[in-house]
Amino acid sequence: MSELGVSLDCFSPAGEIAAQARAAEAGGAKTLWIATHLFLRDPVALAGAALAATERLEVALMALSPFSIHPVYAAMTAATLDELHPGRVVLSLGVGAPGDLAAAGIAAERPLARLSEAIGICRRLYAGETLDHEGAVYRLGGRGLINAPRDIPIVLAASGPRMLALAGRAADGVLLSTTVSVPFLRQCIARLGGSRTARYGQVYTRIGEAPGELKRALGFVLRGAHHRANLDAAGVALDQDALRTAYAAEDWAAVERMIGPEVLAAHAACGTVAAVRARIAEYRDAGLDQVIVAGVTEAEEIARMLRAIG
Repeated sequence: MSELGVSLDCFSPAGEIAAQARAAEAGGAKTLWIATHLFLRDPVALAGAALAATERLEVALMALSPFSIHPVYAAMTAATLDELHPGRVVLSLGVGAPGDLAAAGIAAERPLARLSEAIGICRRLYAGETLDHEGAVYRLGGRGLINAPRDIPIVLAASGPRMLALAGRAADGVLLSTTVSVPFLRQCIARLGGSRTARYGQVYTRIGEAPGELKRALGFVLRGAHHRANLDAAGVALDQDALRTAYAAEDWAAVERMIGPEVLAAHAACGTVAAVRARIAEYRDAGLDQVIVAGVTEAEEIARMLRAIG
């Protein structure tokens, strides 16, 4: 049976992180995935607090972008956390949310080359190398991490064909986007080319009827143009242009109306305990090594959810 994880989006007050982490650990989660979104709370500070509040729980930095943070800094950040809490840190790298990058004035150019080099740089630093690198994006030389070698897994956030291929050949794991449908998940795994790269996927999960905030969260993700393939694979006829317009106008009633039963059935796990368990089993059977429960942030709800489906 695949593992369970929990993801947090950094919208909750920072003072809640210790309780959230303890609830995830007590509920049997293997990993707590802490999202990195520009203009929200700092994931590294939250990761440190989560690690300090627990004994066994792994914490993943999800997903640091080499467009906003240099890969040397990403590597040393995870290495320092791992020095304090050995064997419990995961470094996840990814392009980052296009809207966040644009709002910070960052142009996300040559993402494949940048991520490929970033993975290589982190890998060599963790191996204890004194780094000499002349690449298409980065030029580094003559330095290594003071606290290496360290065995820190590197996970790439990916959904496009070329980024998935990169994950299959260069990363220890691949993190698939929240809202991934089961048919699209199978397509993504096929694009890993037979690699046994660990597969992680986030699934919005809720026992009972999906509340408005969960529908808005799904809509926020699915409005992205890069999710068209995800929607098409699931056979969902969602008007992304209309969804983007509704979000821009903050017309939450329209957003929630568009994220109806068809969308929820294909891109989330909601309903009775039996229905949620069956849905999680679909994701496991499709090939996920860890199903990451998303969309639940209250500590008591995290514990209740994990007990129900674990």
